[in-house]
Amino acid sequence: METRANSRQTGLAIGIILIGVLCVCVGAAFQVGGAAREWLAQIEPSGPTRPQDSPTAELTVAVSPGMVAPFQGLVETFNARAHKTPDGSLMQVRVVSMVPEQMVEESLGTPAFQALAPDSSLWLSLLDRQWAATHAADDTSVIPIGRRRFGEPVRYATSPIVIAAWESTARELGWPEKPIGWEDIQNQATGDPNFKWNHPSTGHASGLLATLAEFYAGAGLTRGLTAELATAESTLEYVRAVEATIRFYGEGEDVIVQRLAEEGKNFLDAFVTQERVVLAWNRHPVTERLVAIYPAEGTMWADHPLALLELSGPGETPVTDNQRRTYRALVEHLLASEAQQYLLEAGYRPADMDIRLDEGDSPFANTNAVDWRQPQTTLQIPPADVVEVVQNVWWYTKRPTNIVLVVDVSGSMSQYNRMPLTQAALRSFVTQIQGDRDQVGLITFASRADIIHPIQPLDAAGRQEMLTVIDRLRPQGQTALIDGVVKAHNELVALGDTEAINAIVVMTDGMENASANTMESLRRRLDETDEPTIVIFTIAFGVGSDESIMRELANIGGGQFWSAGEAEIEELYKIISTYF
Repeated sequence: METRANSRQTGLAIGIILIGVLCVCVGAAFQVGGAAREWLAQIEPSGPTRPQDSPTAELTVAVSPGMVAPFQGLVETFNARAHKTPDGSLMQVRVVSMVPEQMVEESLGTPAFQALAPDSSLWLSLLDRQWAATHAADDTSVIPIGRRRFGEPVRYATSPIVIAAWESTARELGWPEKPIGWEDIQNQATGDPNFKWNHPSTGHASGLLATLAEFYAGAGLTRGLTAELATAESTLEYVRAVEATIRFYGEGEDVIVQRLAEEGKNFLDAFVTQERVVLAWNRHPVTERLVAIYPAEGTMWADHPLALLELSGPGETPVTDNQRRTYRALVEHLLASEAQQYLLEAGYRPADMDIRLDEGDSPFANTNAVDWRQPQTTLQIPPADVVEVVQNVWWYTKRPTNIVLVVDVSGSMSQYNRMPLTQAALRSFVTQIQGDRDQVGLITFASRADIIHPIQPLDAAGRQEMLTVIDRLRPQGQTALIDGVVKAHNELVALGDTEAINAIVVMTDGMENASANTMESLRRRLDETDEPTIVIFTIAFGVGSDESIMRELANIGGGQFWSAGEAEIEELYKIISTYF
């Protein structure tokens, strides 16, 4: 990736190219029909412009990253219509991109948005449960706090969770002649060491829904998953066997699509995603076509709800009546036939069941890459308490990880507050890694590379020890970057753990100038190492960092490159933690 800011711009651009191009031009205003037109007429009286002291009608909506491009297109047409409230206030909607897990976290506090549109109602269920647990109604309170954090949600689009695979890979698995399930993926990955597949971490809908589907398959059920069944040893063993073949985890679908565009089959053979990604890719395939595999054991749906928060507690800015009017008008807009057709052309299945998927210009018509009649088996969304159990248990069923953090502590790290910022970022990374089956080590490099903390389990004691070591880091000396990576590689090779994800995460703010090893000698080491497979992730920190060498390291290590400024380094380490 480019700088973190550029990364977001690049991701959005690619999202627009691969997803947004499917949408019809939305420059013209939608013609809202029937009941919607009558309702809107009631809240659009002609009259004076709103007084300055009128309550605002601007609504901010937090939207999942994958939906941002089409949602923004719909919002632009809504804003262009310039709806007015009865007091003349202008209805306007603003979109902010936010991962669903962060939406839930911020909604439990004091959010900067009034409505949220996660990619699955699972997140609303989790928000509802956590809100009720921490804000139970208290009749003795002067200002009672309700048990519900949001109003009744509205579903405006859907997309089933599928396993996307290159067509040649899918045919090797038996597509389209036979149904393919999680066990087929596991068997392929076990039998072919070159087979690489992925599902995002459970912080993203496709990752969480896929994980729930695996637990259902392990329990041999399609509905009624309970905490007891999810934690039964036979279920856990099944999920461990499937997860053990994962290449690595990671962010949502848009990052995967970006890397597929850059690397093709060298990156992944298959990955879990929403069906709409397959349709988007095939509209302008960069290399080979993708096909959607609907897991034979059943799958779940990303049902894309929209909900208005109930903000009325102490310290909160209440949702105004005008914002509620804007929300209702936006809902009418999203459910209008023209908007639903727009979402269909973007690859989503519309909420309007009267729209045919197999006729006319529908992207589902005249293709076998997706099947509008699938999935044949839809799994029941379990209760929020069961989802939380699965999220927690996943840390003990996912593929374990051995990570060596390679950190620049050269003299330049004393500038611009970089050392304290890096220490905060490393602490966040260590805190984000939850499972005590994962192991982490720390190597620093300045004029030489040193093992500061040998690789060991990140249990409670190990985590505390690692945090203490991080707090003691001090900048001095030159930059023996390659020596640091070589030492980390040697540590992982000596560990010899072929069952885990083995990864090096290396960060520098400067230029290589002190290593005894060269890039060429490092490349030979990596080429000559058959087992275990070691993935290298790199971070170029700040303006003076050597981005070219960090890109090359990520490239030869099959990992990913990021560039970050001082304000972004902590968030970036949090993102990297989702890969493990």
